[in-house]
Amino acid sequence: MSRREIAAAVTRALEGVVNPATGQDVVAGGQVAEVAVDEEGRTRFAFSLRKGDPGALVRQARAAAGSVDGVSSVKVDVQLPQTPPGGTKTPAPPGRQSRGAPAGTVPERPPRRGLQPGSVPAPVPQPGILPGVARIVAVSSGKGGVGKSMVATNLAAYAASQGLATGLLDADIYGPNIPTMFGEGRRPAVTGEKGSEMIVPLQAHGVSLMSLGFLLEREQPAIMRGPLIAGILKQFMEQVAWGDLDLMIVDMPPGTGDAQLSLVQTVELDGALMVTTPQKVATGDVRRGVKMFERVNTRILGIVENMCGFRIPGSGEVVDLFGRGGGEELAGELSVPFLGRIPLDLAVRQAGDDGRPTVVSAPGSPAGRSLAGIGDRLLAALGGLPPRR
Repeated sequence: MSRREIAAAVTRALEGVVNPATGQDVVAGGQVAEVAVDEEGRTRFAFSLRKGDPGALVRQARAAAGSVDGVSSVKVDVQLPQTPPGGTKTPAPPGRQSRGAPAGTVPERPPRRGLQPGSVPAPVPQPGILPGVARIVAVSSGKGGVGKSMVATNLAAYAASQGLATGLLDADIYGPNIPTMFGEGRRPAVTGEKGSEMIVPLQAHGVSLMSLGFLLEREQPAIMRGPLIAGILKQFMEQVAWGDLDLMIVDMPPGTGDAQLSLVQTVELDGALMVTTPQKVATGDVRRGVKMFERVNTRILGIVENMCGFRIPGSGEVVDLFGRGGGEELAGELSVPFLGRIPLDLAVRQAGDDGRPTVVSAPGSPAGRSLAGIGDRLLAALGGLPPRR
């Protein structure tokens, strides 16, 4: 098909995306404009996201366009909601943003209602960052101490063992544990001419690694505010020579703060994987994390339940120290995939201390087998998505 024919087919596909807030399809509703296709099938269009639109609407439009024959990739230029005509704009105090108002403004009076589901506009990732990376997956959690970095480490090592070119970006700025878990403490090299230097990621167990832990002294704390965290994450993406990767795993800090928002504003994620322990104090926080990613138009690839049972040596009895089934129950409640559970296993502790991921050092252990199964299910989920490059 010609570029014009592909563009027409994309427009027809977008006519099948209905905005539930208006009952109209997004083309008839005037939300789609400037559909363009280049000679290689790369498709781009503008999408006007309006106040009250569900956050998934942009994702649905992108998927519809990507399903058209001849389309190799899809870029959506999201236009965010504007302040209603007649509204009074008042400069916001530095570093502060009023809830429900566009950045840099505060409403004339407090709104009667708070944020409603789906009312947060999707951030607009910046084009051209990490062009050689085919898939980007964030591994996140609602709270600390649930084994998120352990899962990220093992998924990256497992993907590499399956022959995929894999990178692991440690975005847990306040607790960079990836160097310890990979047994790597060297300083990365710098290449390139002055003014255009690039950091060369370290290699361990077949994985390309970058972490703030490589750049700080062992006992040096990372004391910094949100804007600096955003700057570091952007540097780790733009000024690190990642090269061509099939998969990049991003180990996020716990919670729903600056690092998560900075990531989705910088690159377009292929999805997020959530890690939890079975008890309610953990699953409740993960529920909020899932909702955060959904509101910023990021697909949830699945939930992993960690620390779900301990086999007493010598007796074979399994004790559920933290309960069992909480992660699977949450996945069912939220209608997202459940990728599996990982038992409490001595091999995991030994692997972390020795700097050798469990899937490498103890693949036959209960935890090693569970992590490999989760890795297979994650890669299968990613295989159904269109290629990024």
